[in-house]
Amino acid sequence: MITNVPNLLTLSRILVIPALIGAFYLRPALGDTANWIALALFVAAGITDFFDGWLARRRGEMSNLGRFLDPVADKLLVAAAILMLVAFRDIAGWHVLAAVVILCREILVAGLREFLAELRVAVPVSRLAKWKTTVQIVAIAFLLVGNAGPVILHAHAIGIAGIWLAAVLTFYTGWDYLRAGLRHIIAEHPPEAAADATVPPVGAAAKPSRSLG
Repeated sequence: MITNVPNLLTLSRILVIPALIGAFYLRPALGDTANWIALALFVAAGITDFFDGWLARRRGEMSNLGRFLDPVADKLLVAAAILMLVAFRDIAGWHVLAAVVILCREILVAGLREFLAELRVAVPVSRLAKWKTTVQIVAIAFLLVGNAGPVILHAHAIGIAGIWLAAVLTFYTGWDYLRAGLRHIIAEHPPEAAADATVPPVGAAAKPSRSLG
């Protein structure tokens, strides 16, 4: 049900995206304050990512809508943040390649999951992919602060290093998922033959939440 609390929290991550984008355009008027507003919005959205799954399990309100919205909201938020960071040159030059790798991987894995879902093949989220997501979110947070943070913090430099680390993990986990799924893609089994199968990426572990990853 769309009006239960977990689903509303998930939807809030999507609704915060216009506000996050708006914070970038407020930089000329608000200066460094706009950076901190963007960070606050991003962190608040990240907190809802924990609580929506936790509440859904605790209250017994897990739903197909929640399973669909959760990963979509995550990807939309991250993609919007990265695109705005590139647009405002917080990620510039060769560092844009790291952003491209991250975005391409998200599209690749989303397409792979959609295809395998038709074959009723589950693709659990690997432990390394969870670490990738954590590094990615922390890196974006530092980049949102950027030069508005204390000089001693070197927020922008840390964010750039984090984005490259996330890109490396992204490339590896993306290849990991693709390699695991290629067996089913090449085999071209009918849905009945592949019913309820599972593709375990290297080091995979089922994600204990309602997200599909």
